[in-house]
Amino acid sequence: MRILIATDAWHPQVNGVVRTLTSLSRAAAGLGADITFLTPEGFPSFGVPTYPGLRLAVTNGCEIARRIEAAAPDAIHIATEGTIGWAVRRYCLRHGLPFTTSYTTRFPEYVSVRTGIPDAVGYWVMRRFHDAAAMTMVATNSLRQELAGRGFKKLGFWTRGVDTKLFNPDEPAALDLPRPIFLSVGRVAVEKNLEAFLSLDLPGSKVVVGDGPAKADLERRFPTAHFLGEKKGKDLTAHMAAADVFVFPSLTDTFGVVQLESLACGTPVAAFPVTGPLDVIADHPIGAIDRDLRAACLKALTMSRDTCRTFALDRSWENSARQFIGNLAVLQPSRVLRPTPVLAGQSAVRG
Repeated sequence: MRILIATDAWHPQVNGVVRTLTSLSRAAAGLGADITFLTPEGFPSFGVPTYPGLRLAVTNGCEIARRIEAAAPDAIHIATEGTIGWAVRRYCLRHGLPFTTSYTTRFPEYVSVRTGIPDAVGYWVMRRFHDAAAMTMVATNSLRQELAGRGFKKLGFWTRGVDTKLFNPDEPAALDLPRPIFLSVGRVAVEKNLEAFLSLDLPGSKVVVGDGPAKADLERRFPTAHFLGEKKGKDLTAHMAAADVFVFPSLTDTFGVVQLESLACGTPVAAFPVTGPLDVIADHPIGAIDRDLRAACLKALTMSRDTCRTFALDRSWENSARQFIGNLAVLQPSRVLRPTPVLAGQSAVRG
């Protein structure tokens, strides 16, 4: 099966969406599926207001059509609701091609935090975007219930996985800091609610790995915390494995694949009782969920690191990819896309 995934989030961005799609592509190849990505690469772009480090593509309808037709997909999936996502949606509707989407980011809440625009406006836009899809895939049952309550239709389930070979407890970083070490990893931005973590009265050390627009302000306001910047690959894994507790303070993530990555490194999770942590941690003895984040952090210190690792080993990307591919059965395209000649030096981005 040839699958085209349209995404506004792509390398060199470092976030959960990019990691999820990259891991999905690798796992799907082992199941006989060939994934092509239609990304912002090759398009001019502009910085998102209030978040200049995040850029969106200035799309061209003819080039979007050329890339889709060159890929000749059997199925089309739209992963994000940015300019790439809207352009591919428009192409599919114009040509009568069914497609699936996924709801991975709480844009209404993010936009509201940054601009003051009410959530209701954002959710109206999101419903309009996703209601045209044959299925909208979500990562958790609680998110599916929430979106159904907001009027979203044709919701399907697509869980996430973790690369347990990359994320492992074997070689922790040598962090010369007072113990216990409480670590948070991710985009350093207002919607990640890092202030709730950094303002806690905790023993030992607080460490933040990641970069983003709020980093300078948080460094100034919380001078005793340690901001280590962006980490990738084995360097990221080593820092996760070196922590005593992984703190996930976000109130707006739809899943938080970084929780599984932390657990694969043997590090228990502390979080608020919201969508994502409630689904990943639930009542398993691999972390603590509490409205009092400090209490959750201290309780997580008592969790078994071996139990965390064992839990993650059962959450493979192969199972996630198999579920994703199975969801595409709802498409049953009315016609097969025929590739158009590809000009020299032009190609779709292959996964």
